[in-house]
Amino acid sequence: MKKIGIMTTGGDCSGLNCAIYHIICGAKKRGWTTYGILDGTDGLIAEKPNIIRMDTNTLPPEQAFVAGSFLRNGNVGQNNSFERAVESGRVAQFTKQLKKSLAQTKLDAIVLIGGNGSLSLAWQNRGIYSDMQLVCIPKTIDMDIPLTERTIGFDTAVSQLTRFCDDLMLTARSHHRWFVVQSMGRHCGMLALTAGVAAGARAILIPEIKFDVDKLIKHIKSADTDYGIIMVSEGISLRGHSGRPGDMISRKLTAAGIANRTAFPEHIQRAGNTTPNDRLLAIQMADTALSAIANNETYVMTALQNGEITTVGLESVVSAGRAERDPNIENLTISNATVDAENPLLVAANDMGIYIGETK
Repeated sequence: MKKIGIMTTGGDCSGLNCAIYHIICGAKKRGWTTYGILDGTDGLIAEKPNIIRMDTNTLPPEQAFVAGSFLRNGNVGQNNSFERAVESGRVAQFTKQLKKSLAQTKLDAIVLIGGNGSLSLAWQNRGIYSDMQLVCIPKTIDMDIPLTERTIGFDTAVSQLTRFCDDLMLTARSHHRWFVVQSMGRHCGMLALTAGVAAGARAILIPEIKFDVDKLIKHIKSADTDYGIIMVSEGISLRGHSGRPGDMISRKLTAAGIANRTAFPEHIQRAGNTTPNDRLLAIQMADTALSAIANNETYVMTALQNGEITTVGLESVVSAGRAERDPNIENLTISNATVDAENPLLVAANDMGIYIGETK
């Protein structure tokens, strides 16, 4: 009988509980026992690992589709984190304690549900998991993990952000006003692009495509309406200006005589009941993760490729995409998936008259 641990790390999103619940169900069907690690690596670094036995009474089905993580993702601000270990020069001691704590759990495998930062960190410190199998499931609203066509949480975030914009359109029309909506996304503009197209935005600015503010202003002034949505990814920059991207664009519009307000949906993008598409993805990835454990795979990630769920090597994941230095953890390089220039949504947006930057 295998002992399976589940750990969620990084930012939360909708779909985590769905994946956790179905890992529990699938493990039970296989005759395995399941344990949840509370607060991620923060919970492991404690003197006694913060771990609980789990079943469908611990996390009942009606709670499987709500946002957040039942297991919690840890507190980055506390002392027991990788970032604090780096700051204090205690990385060696920190990783040694993590490995010791994992040994105490006597787990045969861990399913780590995390984003590209968590996965990169796990691979860089893979020696921690050398005595057990490590299988990862990709989750992030940013859709910035390479080698998978979808990540858990993305579809729900698109739904949340689209609904936010739909509501804003009513007040925008009432006051003849444009709303600059700043989405999450860091280095990847997929969330802004997808929700922007879905919400009927008149302009979408993402990190991958250069834009011209003067052409943006001309585009808005020439629109057949005096209200609407301008979607801005948090990852864009404007030379010579500082502050939040949404505010920077708003100031430029105001200077040009365009009535506008900024709107920051912030963490509601991570909230909301899990959409059916995210539920189905979480279920299939949970099943694939358990199959990987049964097949003695380790250091792998579940991935959606060509419409099928499979596993890919964690080393391949972290070496693919565009490399970015982690701003908080020295010597950690994170690989980011980005919006491809041939993305069909970009083509459709351009054909529909949405300003998406200087693509030609």
